[in-house]
Amino acid sequence: MAGDPKEHADKKQIHIKINHRDMTVPEGITVLEAAHEAGVRIPTLCHLDLHDIMMVNKTASCRVCMVELVDSKTNRNRIVPSCVTAVSEGMEVLTSTQRAINARRMAVELLLSNHPNECFTCPKNRECELQALAAELCIRHIRWEGERMDYPKDTTSDAIVKDSDKCIYCRRCETMCNEVQTCGILSGISRGFEAFVGPAFNIPMVESSCTYCGQCVQVCPTAALTEVYHVDKVWEALNDPDKHVVVQTAPAIRVALGEIFDMEPGTIVTGKMVTALKRMGFNAVFDTDFGADLCIMEEASELIYRIKENKTLPMLTSCCPAWVKFIEHQFPELLEVPSTCKSPHIMVGTVIKTYYAEKNGLDPDNVVVVSIMPCIAKKAEAKRPELTKDAHNNVDIVVTTRELGRMIREAGIDFVNLPDSEFDRPLGLTTGASVMFGTSGGVIEAAVRTAAEWMTGQELEQVEYEQLRGSDGLRKATVKIGDKELRIGIASGLGNARTLLEDIRDGKAEYDAIEIMACPGGCIAGGGQPYHHGNYEIIKKRQEAIYQEDKNKLLRKSHKNPEIQDLYKNYLGEPFGDLAHKLLHTHFEERERI
Repeated sequence: MAGDPKEHADKKQIHIKINHRDMTVPEGITVLEAAHEAGVRIPTLCHLDLHDIMMVNKTASCRVCMVELVDSKTNRNRIVPSCVTAVSEGMEVLTSTQRAINARRMAVELLLSNHPNECFTCPKNRECELQALAAELCIRHIRWEGERMDYPKDTTSDAIVKDSDKCIYCRRCETMCNEVQTCGILSGISRGFEAFVGPAFNIPMVESSCTYCGQCVQVCPTAALTEVYHVDKVWEALNDPDKHVVVQTAPAIRVALGEIFDMEPGTIVTGKMVTALKRMGFNAVFDTDFGADLCIMEEASELIYRIKENKTLPMLTSCCPAWVKFIEHQFPELLEVPSTCKSPHIMVGTVIKTYYAEKNGLDPDNVVVVSIMPCIAKKAEAKRPELTKDAHNNVDIVVTTRELGRMIREAGIDFVNLPDSEFDRPLGLTTGASVMFGTSGGVIEAAVRTAAEWMTGQELEQVEYEQLRGSDGLRKATVKIGDKELRIGIASGLGNARTLLEDIRDGKAEYDAIEIMACPGGCIAGGGQPYHHGNYEIIKKRQEAIYQEDKNKLLRKSHKNPEIQDLYKNYLGEPFGDLAHKLLHTHFEERERI
């Protein structure tokens, strides 16, 4: 909460009462924050405080957080929204009077009167904050039945579905898109009863400059914004006897999937996840971490090449499709800066459709590659026309962590009690460096581990670069490699990426290498991960688990992976060589900014 006592330690203290309890609180905080400090829960809906990424949504539009202010002089108490009402000396607040509860119930009933009554089939069923709030307030019927919004559902993009009929105008998504991610795609449209949030002039999502980062989906309390659903496509492929269906799982999945089954955030469920996928019928279960190791081989080679040949610096890692689309729309003048490497799951898909298919005598047309990703943007990335090989998609279907959880439940698998299994080979042996791709700072640290040994010819004794780690959205560090000091910038969240890119464009900062992840905190907080509902402690626990998984690995440098070495020796040739460049690299293009 923004009412963290540490943040307000230097502010003037005032005296108030909450539910007849005397309190001393910092001047200027809201009643909602004061109640939080007192351990009193006031329900909210439009309010969202993601303090770790400096986002506070204070539109006060839902009127759910109403409380009663005592006026002893006039004996005329007032009902006010606690999320925007500042405390004052001597204020008396009552949070659970009949007037306050009735005001909350009326606000929710009014929202429900204009909301589709389809909870059973809604993609947000059991995750909907409006649904949970209606249950908490014991709302059993709606007193106002009548006209409802009736807008067509926007299914134009390959990543996000916009259902304006389910928009409650909380404007959380707008705050996230405009203030945190600085994409400027979403805004309020129309007025009064007909109001909803969408792109300017309500143009289709696919025609906007949306990066599909999915952070709007993460904060939407209802199903107004959800990911494109691909589970049915996976089941169809698994039940086609003519298809060889292969699945790969991203690093961030293994530290978040357990939350769907009520396990503690940050629980590492790698082995259980593999077992579940094998029981679901996949012909092979591979690890996207293999693609991360492969990506480091190419990115480290590209970085060394740029340094030695005085080519464009800094080099930006290009593993995040949302950030790639962001630079294409917002900074087309910097398109020579990103690495040309494909993202890890696209690399794995390419290797499966070529090397793996050839080795196993499979027709690539009959091989279906499914990616389990923490990211909604990966769905759109897989459809990019340049990411094909001989008219074959590198990746055929992308499902999110949430979708995988639904599939496991649908299959009747008791996930919590599953035994552990190992990934299949040869695309299942991975290193600790590749696991770190799941968190901000991890990609660049993995690249530095390899680049340092290649540039110096000496074995690294200490592989952990603490200066590259942290939770701040914008960081800079220096890493000494031999006689050279490598200047590194790290940004997570597209707003921080904008700051970093503007400094580079304007000549205010000089770097050799940069890592950018679109989601605040990195892939562990991706748009397709289990909903954190504003609790950023969950993200921190996922990050801790990522670094623990790195420590647990016997191999912690990508270039030390023997199966990566075999792939180059027996198929790809030299890193950054002709065949590797043909299969594992791509290009970017300027896109219109709308």
